[in-house]
Amino acid sequence: MRAALRRATGLLILALLAAASQTASAGEPKRVVALGGDITEIVFALGASDRLVGRDATSTFPDAANALPDVGYFRQLGAEGVLSLRPDLILASAQAGPPEVLKQIGAAGVRIVTMAGGYSPEGLLGKVKAVAGALQLAGKGDELAAKLRAEIDEAASAIAAMQGRPKVLFLISAGGGAPMAAGRDTAADAMIALSGGLNVFAGHSGYKPISLEAAAAAAPDAIAMMDHTLTAMGGVSGVAKHPALMLTPAAKSGRIIARNGSALLSFGPRLPTAMVDFARAIRGEAP
Repeated sequence: MRAALRRATGLLILALLAAASQTASAGEPKRVVALGGDITEIVFALGASDRLVGRDATSTFPDAANALPDVGYFRQLGAEGVLSLRPDLILASAQAGPPEVLKQIGAAGVRIVTMAGGYSPEGLLGKVKAVAGALQLAGKGDELAAKLRAEIDEAASAIAAMQGRPKVLFLISAGGGAPMAAGRDTAADAMIALSGGLNVFAGHSGYKPISLEAAAAAAPDAIAMMDHTLTAMGGVSGVAKHPALMLTPAAKSGRIIARNGSALLSFGPRLPTAMVDFARAIRGEAP
């Protein structure tokens, strides 16, 4: 009971500090916490990084973001850690939570702007404008959105000129049993489509385990994953020897692709570069 009382008292003090911070800076937000790597990148791209006082654990780009206080994984936040930074604005990914923690933070008087979900170029441009609007930088938001629109269109044109539509298997994990593959309604599926590829497991939704027989029957031309997944699987040779993957054309040809998850799947300002890079990789082309 005493521990619970101390915790409640601590939260109350932090709430009062946060409310005082918000009152002191009514108007243009000065103390911002970004929850989501894509959100943090957008703030930096808008030239507003000086307002950031905290970020979540996935916000590791650009390098300067790593110097900011880390409030933890954005899906598993604690109110006390966020409120201790006395923010006057929270810019949150659609997946940020848990919901009850965000309610606690909002109840402390801190404004929370949550971005719309989805994975698409239009979604990225919408996030840019939403972040810029919350920071009262609408003009800079329009400029950045226009720049990204032009870069995305240029990337799409370059990809359209590439040969073939390779079949792609995207793995999230495969360390302790059946591989987990990306289906539709995922960031991986959206990236495969933008890169001119075909997701071999678009028939299922979300991330699901696949059998040896299903992987072999899918016959992917390329197997893709995040770089930490490749490490966990023992590198390219480990993937090529995996019982569920070794008979696929991708494993036989060595077309096994690993990329930084934040750059490839966050759908932030690096999206145009990620599209072209991934499109070349799934076709076996040199960067």
